[in-house]
Amino acid sequence: MSANNKAILEAANAANAAGNYEGFLSFCTDDTKWAFVGDKTLNGKEAVRQYMAETYIEPPKFTVANLIAEGDFVTAVGDITLKDADGKAAHYSYCDVWRFRSGKMVELKAFVIKTKVEDESSNTA
Repeated sequence: MSANNKAILEAANAANAAGNYEGFLSFCTDDTKWAFVGDKTLNGKEAVRQYMAETYIEPPKFTVANLIAEGDFVTAVGDITLKDADGKAAHYSYCDVWRFRSGKMVELKAFVIKTKVEDESSNTA
């Protein structure tokens, strides 16, 4: 089961990286819940869809350093870069703890820390 959940998360992340957000969402349950620790919680697939539309101006670029699977959980540790509406890239380190139910992602607990922002104005003298 653990290896299967790991493969599901890898396929979902590949869809996300390709900008196929509906493909990513197909791996989530309708009642999926995403909790960004210290920030907000998204309840349901529609809330996640809206979040992705607002946040992923371009497909996120991420590197997964470790995927750890046990039982109904898969933990992903890595780095992600997102561009904002002005085209500035923000870099984050993250630890996502995914819970699976019947082969779909039902819950996410995400620990995300901004590590730096690329700002062209800081390069001027």
